[in-house]
Amino acid sequence: MSLMIDVPLGSPERRSEQILREDLAAAFRLAVKFGWHESVGNHFSAAVSEDGSKFLMNPKWRHFSEIRASDLLLLDANDETVMDGPNAPDPSAWCIHGTVHRTNPKAKVLFHCHPPNATALATLQDPTMKPVDLNTARFFGKVAIDLGFGGMADETEEGRRIAHTLGDKPVLVMGNHGVSIAAGTIAEAFEHLYFFERAAETLLKAYSTGQPLAVMSDNLAAKTAAEWEPYVGMGYAHFEFHKRELDRTEPDYKD
Repeated sequence: MSLMIDVPLGSPERRSEQILREDLAAAFRLAVKFGWHESVGNHFSAAVSEDGSKFLMNPKWRHFSEIRASDLLLLDANDETVMDGPNAPDPSAWCIHGTVHRTNPKAKVLFHCHPPNATALATLQDPTMKPVDLNTARFFGKVAIDLGFGGMADETEEGRRIAHTLGDKPVLVMGNHGVSIAAGTIAEAFEHLYFFERAAETLLKAYSTGQPLAVMSDNLAAKTAAEWEPYVGMGYAHFEFHKRELDRTEPDYKD
């Protein structure tokens, strides 16, 4: 049941929540298109409230390809009874997303998934995203790394560690696990995930040649990362393009 049930249907709050629902549902559908999903697991969330504590997230074990705007759970990160209800989210989802939204208001959106290349990178002893081209350099200084894997993330302490390690970075490489992406908007999170998966693919292919990597200097990598900043609008245009495609091919995502 929506926590905004007493808010008038035509109010700005309700309209804002509906837009978030549609965009998040679109992100799930696009994750399938790009092969970032895995069975009926993994989780995306987006904060509804300014402090981040009220947030939308996918229901337990619903395939990304079937998720609609109305399917998304509206949860309260401060509600200790969430896992007691009949529609409780996946425990690992609550562990990660509940903790991040409760403790990090700047992380309005959080995507956690196991895309093939980013996950392969996370299995390396050194999963650093080395700046070897334009896309890999995009993430210079913007990736946190968690090497404290302790199995399924379903313990309170695991959630706290993940949230603390993520900090203010947009990307968390979770060693032996996968990747989490944080951003202020769904479009930005989508673009971060899109480019991080592409960057991981490039780096892994470069590693596979066995040749020495042409790693940029820190100064050049930092300069290149900064040069990406004015292109934030590109991410919104990219996301809107894919939403228009979904409007034609899978319009039920908005339902």
